[in-house]
Amino acid sequence: MTDLTPITFAETDIDRIAGHSGRIAVFLEPEGRLDAGARRVNRLTKGALQRLVESERFAALKPGDVFSMGYPAGMAAEAVDVVHMPRRAEVMTARKAGAALAKRRGDSDLLMLAAATRRVADVAFGLAMRDYGFEDHKSAPKARKGTVEVMCSKPDDAREAAAPLMAVAEGAFMTRDLTNAPANILTTTNFAERLAEMESLGLKVEVLDEEELATLGMRTLLSVGQGSDSPSKVVVMRWEGGADDSAPLALVGKGVVFDTGGISLKPGAGMEDMTMDMGGAGVVSGVMRTLALRKAKANVVGLVGIVENMPSGNATRPGDVITTMKGDTVEVINTDAEGRLVLCDVMWYAQDRFKPAAMIDLATLTGAIIIGLGHENAGVFSNDDGLCNDFLKAAESEGEGAWRMPLGQGYDDLLKSRVADMKNIGGRPAGSITAAQFLKRFVKDETPWIHLDIAGVASLKSESTLAPAGATGWGVAALNRLVADRFEKG
Repeated sequence: MTDLTPITFAETDIDRIAGHSGRIAVFLEPEGRLDAGARRVNRLTKGALQRLVESERFAALKPGDVFSMGYPAGMAAEAVDVVHMPRRAEVMTARKAGAALAKRRGDSDLLMLAAATRRVADVAFGLAMRDYGFEDHKSAPKARKGTVEVMCSKPDDAREAAAPLMAVAEGAFMTRDLTNAPANILTTTNFAERLAEMESLGLKVEVLDEEELATLGMRTLLSVGQGSDSPSKVVVMRWEGGADDSAPLALVGKGVVFDTGGISLKPGAGMEDMTMDMGGAGVVSGVMRTLALRKAKANVVGLVGIVENMPSGNATRPGDVITTMKGDTVEVINTDAEGRLVLCDVMWYAQDRFKPAAMIDLATLTGAIIIGLGHENAGVFSNDDGLCNDFLKAAESEGEGAWRMPLGQGYDDLLKSRVADMKNIGGRPAGSITAAQFLKRFVKDETPWIHLDIAGVASLKSESTLAPAGATGWGVAALNRLVADRFEKG
């Protein structure tokens, strides 16, 4: 797995500033007041920092922006990175600043003169999240170099505040690594093996094979993978950190390691991006890693259905009728609407076995959600206002875009089939909503539930604030926050 950049915290020692040969970051409030570290930098550079503060260029900076002074005279540093940071900076401003420092750092050692800067842990988190590169499959991978040292007035407090955030970053890195991985490497078997390795963190991990899935009656999940030579699997990860035997939160992820569309073959252009169709399972995996690393005081079970959707002589055909684990029958109209067939069986199994306090499923489910919300927000569908509002609050606090979408009987009626209990698609109108309505049929009345359609946010063609182009790790932070705020005990 991609390692996080090492970040350490120490007492401020201004005598080390002159001789530091990498980059140095100083934090200035809009008013331009200089703390002890900044004053030392200003003196070493013969007043250059003060001249910057008094310039129009500094006045034009927005909160969280960084301005770099290259190769400053009087210092060994290759650059001084000046961070515009209000005294009462918001969380996302601090993380934005950290991300900006990560982009400038490159392979250089970075010394951050944070002094009494508030939210220093969030600055470190933003830096860690942005300082990511996926090099696993390059013939000459770029070695991870350089360290980050944060000098601040209360390093022990900063270190303690940063620890759970670094657990989130590590979970997000796992999600990114899985989502970025090519399908010939991240096979269904390899995926399951990577998750089983998390037993070393204290998770209880079970891998259910095709024979076990058939015995359980997961026929729709198996129907998606039956055209592939790669065996379908379901992986169950349990974190039992609660002080009692209370019902767990269930997280369910779609793990289609590659989606050709099956017999309803996708167009060739852009099909290579379908390596990310296991993004929902990737998020669930990352969340479970985070919870284990920070020893969350909650009971959470993560379940992922891992399949490959391929065309072959054995593949499911349009027009086939499949019986779900629940017992309902589904007329398959389009084999490219396969994610809901994977999820419905795993969701039913999760409820039957674990009787969860709530259930959240995640999937790169529909292109329609991208048409509706673009790449700024995931689609949120729910049968429970309280749970949904708590998630939306958690997502907002973590800067992860999410927008609630409607459900209703009119949308559900579009799934009516002449030959079975339902069709697997409802036609072109409201495609993301009818997909959610399909899944809702497999949610028991007593189960609070959220469906997250993350097709637009799981992987991006361009960089975002906290991630380079590619997999984002969206959802790890928000779900971790939801667990902390709603489900943790003590």
